[in-house]
This record gives sequence, structure tokens and C-alpha cells, in this order.
Amino acid sequence: MSDLSAISGARIFDGENWFDDAALLIEFGYVTGIVAKADIPDHAERVVLDGGMIVPGFVDLQVNGGGGVLFNNAPTLDSIRTICNAHAQFGTTALLPTLITDTAEINIQAIAAGVAAADHRVPGFIGLHLEGPHLALARKGTHDPSLIRPMDETDLERLCAAAETLPNLLCTVAAETVPPAQIARLAASGAVVSIGHSDAGYDQTMAAFEAGASMATHLFNAMSQLGNREPGVVGAVLDSKSVNAGLIADGIHVHAASMGAALRAKQGPGHIFLVTDSMSQTGTDLRTIELNGRTITRADGALRLADGTLAGADLDMIDAVNFVIDRVGLAPEEAFRMAALYPARAIGADDRLGHLRPSAEASFVHLSDDRHVQSAWIGGEKVWSLN
Repeated sequence: MSDLSAISGARIFDGENWFDDAALLIEFGYVTGIVAKADIPDHAERVVLDGGMIVPGFVDLQVNGGGGVLFNNAPTLDSIRTICNAHAQFGTTALLPTLITDTAEINIQAIAAGVAAADHRVPGFIGLHLEGPHLALARKGTHDPSLIRPMDETDLERLCAAAETLPNLLCTVAAETVPPAQIARLAASGAVVSIGHSDAGYDQTMAAFEAGASMATHLFNAMSQLGNREPGVVGAVLDSKSVNAGLIADGIHVHAASMGAALRAKQGPGHIFLVTDSMSQTGTDLRTIELNGRTITRADGALRLADGTLAGADLDMIDAVNFVIDRVGLAPEEAFRMAALYPARAIGADDRLGHLRPSAEASFVHLSDDRHVQSAWIGGEKVWSLN
């Protein structure tokens, strides 16, 4: 059997350009090139797909659970495996299991599970997202207010150590709860610092960005809004060219018109990218979820606490992609970049993730012409197939 594979039979989008009548060449889990079918090397093992398109595998930086598992309830290596497996069927080939606000003990367990997942090379695992507990009570969302607290030196040292150990560490903090000096230390350790669940004003948010925060968590949700006299966190994100921001594109968390306005306003090099903020229901028929002793109900395309507060999203990545194409009016190419290249770039992983250019990890999604997932591949290996 040859170490070189040639995947053909579908249009190929490498993250920038389309290729017709071509083959994706893969060797040792990495892309070596895209060539015309007539130029496939004789010794390559050929895989011929039945039409559709090949696009870069989706990268989700905010995944609270999947496959019946909520990471907070079971912060273990097995949970990470289950979550990664559950999201592959929706085109996600790289993700950050996300721990929302919890105790220090659970935080420590989650970091240990992440280190174990990296050691075991769990397919799809690329690091952790710790969303809280250092947030603002005024913008707590579904986070348990009794567990929200400032960041002390022990917390900071633990997070800095985790950033040096994990492949990637994303930390969501509030600009008014975590001062610039702590943000600077976190960023210097290698963590990606994101502002979220924050009621800070424009100036305080910009100070956090200047200190090293480079991202915002679920733009518009759980943050101070754009006003005429006070731009808030939303205004700071849109005004800061270098900052990236996640977006929950389900039409429930954010109106399609607001998405479109933000996308038109945002200038690079920072980008708005897609996240699911999914919970344990992804890939299951679960109707209720337990979190910190509270019940979350799944109904009408949303997840809510008893008081109506949104609690994560009943969303997968291919649905988010299709929403911004069908409802916001984006070109498919830009939607694919929002689900792959832009989140990979936001955590500094775009050398190997988010595209299918030479030397990239051979992680991709085979979609039908009407953009339904047919199969998902990680490192050149098929990890899920519809048939």
C-alpha cells in the first residue's frame, strides 16, 4: 500500500481557490498538493468520491459538549474523545472542548484531561477553551453566579502553566474583572485571551486588547452593546482591526441583519468566525441537560434555562455555515473560511489548519452539492461517513 493517497471525484476548495477535475494529494496525514487528475502519480492509492465538494475541515473554538457529554459534568479524556467524535459528523475536524465557569477543582481536572488528550493524540482535539470563571456578574448569561470570581495569583499561575503545556489554550475573561497586567501575563504565556461575558465600556475593552487580548467570545451575546455615546465591547471589537471574534450563527442568539452589519463593519486583519457554543445534545436526541444543578431544556431550536436564558446553542457547524450563506447572504467561500481558516488563524494554528494548501493537515469535509456532510477526514483518515 502506498503512503500517497489521491482524493478525487469532487470539486476542491483549498481555502482560497476552487479546483475542478483535480485530486487532493495526501502523504503521512498532510497535504502535498492539488493536481489535475491526469497528473495523479501512478503509485498513489486512489479514492474517488461521488461528486460534491471537498472543503477544509471546520474548526470550532467553542464546544461545551456533544454526543451526550457535557465537558463540565465529566472533564475527562473519554469525554473529549466523545465530543470530538460527535462533532465530526457535522464537518468539525478540529475543536476546543470548552469548560464554562466552574470550581477550581473542575478547572484542574479539565486541564489534566486536555493534556491527556494531547498525549493520546485524540483526533480532532487541538486544545482547550476555559470560558470563565473570571467574568462579569452583570453579563453572566448561563454561568452560575455563585462560581464567578476575580482571578487570583493561583488561578493565573495555573492558566499560564496550562498554556505552556496544551497545544492551544483559549481563556475567556471579562475586561473589568481581569486587569490588563493579568491579561498581559496570560498572553505572554501563550494563551489566547478573549473578552467575553463583559459589561466593560469601550475604553476598558480597548485597554484589554492593548494588553494582549486578541479575541471576543460570541460577539453580541453576553457583552455591552454598541451605543451612540458608549460603543461598549461590541463597538471595541468592530473598531479594533486586529481583534477576532466568534459568532453564534443560529438566528436566535444574533439576528441575521446584525450579523451582516457586523461583517460589513469589521475590517482585517482580524475576522469574525463561526462557533457553535454547542452543548451535550449535539449528535443526540436529548431534550434536557443538567449544568451546575440546573436544567437546560432543548426546544424550538434553542437551549434555555427555566427563566428563558439562552444556555449554549442547539447548533452544529454545517448548519452555521449554511445559515450565513442562506440567511446572511455570504458567498460559500467566505462562509467556509469563517468556519475553518479564520478560527484557525485566530489561535495561530493556520500553518496547518483551516486550508488545504501544501503542508496543511489533511483534514477536510466532503459535502454534497447542496452542502450536506457526506464524510469527514482528519489527518488523511476518514473519521465519519454518511454511507
